[in-house]
Amino acid sequence: MKDLKPPSNKPSSGSGGSGSGSGKPGGLNAEIQSRIGHQLRAMYDDVVRQGVPDRFAELIRQLDTPDAAAQALAKKDGRD
Repeated sequence: MKDLKPPSNKPSSGSGGSGSGSGKPGGLNAEIQSRIGHQLRAMYDDVVRQGVPDRFAELIRQLDTPDAAAQALAKKDGRD
């Protein structure tokens, strides 16, 4: 049966490696990952609470109509 784990770059135990014991090189422990997750959620929750500015909402409503989409394409093609 095949080993499902990817090959490790670490020397096998007892072969005289550096043995830092810190897990994956450059990896973040669970506590650090949790802190980052909480901070990202707090930041993005604030952004979501701000909502869409009225100007952007109006532009989106205009682009949702078939005539506005055709006009936008005409402007893009240089026929304004």
